[in-house]
Amino acid sequence: MTFTRARSYHHGDLRGELLARAEETLRESGVDGLSLRQLARDIGVSHGAPSRHFRDKQALLDAIALAGFERFGALFTDVPLEGSFPQRLESVVRIYVRFATENSALLELMFARKHSPTASSALPAAAEQAFLIPAALVAEAQANGEVVAGDPLRIGVAAFATMQGIATFVSSGFMTAEMAEELLGDITTQILNGLRPRA
Repeated sequence: MTFTRARSYHHGDLRGELLARAEETLRESGVDGLSLRQLARDIGVSHGAPSRHFRDKQALLDAIALAGFERFGALFTDVPLEGSFPQRLESVVRIYVRFATENSALLELMFARKHSPTASSALPAAAEQAFLIPAALVAEAQANGEVVAGDPLRIGVAAFATMQGIATFVSSGFMTAEMAEELLGDITTQILNGLRPRA
């Protein structure tokens, strides 16, 4: 993919332009392909310009991850406020798998930085914020007796591990995105079976 330099920098949005190019580089070349100097060359600014916004590569990675969590969390606002728990859960599943499939390198970075001892202290809070809507959905289903008791975030881990597994299958070529899309209804059913309280 060829990066076309936007004109936004000339209006003072260098940080946004750097992040956009950094995410594209991440998708193309992984974390090892990222450097502040190369980003500066890519968008046509002096090699020292990026340091006004990111003190080093680690700060850049944190900023990419933070923006990723914010974008990820915003997608969950599309989960219907009304409807049955299975319908709303399937919406969560589809949002997660689609994001993870289309942004596999970004999602990996997001969680790697969240757990890194050198990461920004803002990342754990951003990650928790991103999952507030799915967690609230689980808590609501618990109150209605549709999901086993316990910490909604911990209960959701098994469900998200299943979704991440499907996304990994797609990114590794084990299955196509179209196959995954067709299976999401069945996957939701299996997740529901796992979450349902035992009689």
